[in-house]
Amino acid sequence: MSSADSRPLAGKVALVTGSARRIGRESALLLAREGAHVVVHARSSREEIEAVAAEIRAGGGRATALLADITVEAEAQGLVDAILGETGRLDILVNNAAIRGEKPFTELDLAAFRAVYSVIVEGAFLVTRAAVPAMLKNGFGRIVTIGGVSAHSGVSHRVHVATAKAALVGFTKALAIEFGAQGITANIVVPGRIGGTRSRTSGAGGAFPGGGYLPVGHEGAPRNVAEIVRTLALPSGDFITGQTIHVNGGMYLP
Repeated sequence: MSSADSRPLAGKVALVTGSARRIGRESALLLAREGAHVVVHARSSREEIEAVAAEIRAGGGRATALLADITVEAEAQGLVDAILGETGRLDILVNNAAIRGEKPFTELDLAAFRAVYSVIVEGAFLVTRAAVPAMLKNGFGRIVTIGGVSAHSGVSHRVHVATAKAALVGFTKALAIEFGAQGITANIVVPGRIGGTRSRTSGAGGAFPGGGYLPVGHEGAPRNVAEIVRTLALPSGDFITGQTIHVNGGMYLP
């Protein structure tokens, strides 16, 4: 491994929300490998985020594990305040936290709809709003938000998820316009079918048009998505902003 000073994210601090497992975990590991001090986050999975942080440290990186319910304004702000108190900066934000689940539209009540929307959209808003002032102060920021293919292709039994993920596209474009001239980029990465063990909130993936046919012949892995997150987070990603980048093996073709 190259020395820390030669790694492109040396001296940067990254927060990856919902990074106990899968895409969040892989993103945290890859950003740490590039030299970032990574804050691993979950709402309640203390043991899992501590394990991810320990893995980063075992590889010679720097990591902090923090719990917060990012749907609560005070906790979202407190999460960022804790990072700034420890490190003095926050340069990269990966909005990955989400809950999903499946339910036929006629059985979907407002409470279930709001539960999903709150984590995916309001959580991203609250953490980003808390993080942006630190990015503006340093004249550098990378905001990478994890979207969902259901927002683009449509899907049965996941109206709440598709709606929330679609909102993230507008959120990202607005951030890109407002802060591009100040050194902050904002992009959304949209996974397709990603294999591996899913969390209890993920559901079975919904009924996508065409049955979710994959031209490449296999599901993706969390690392496939995390690699794009890493690319967008690098200093060299400064000319990519406001973009929706699909990582789906050809499942959905814009």
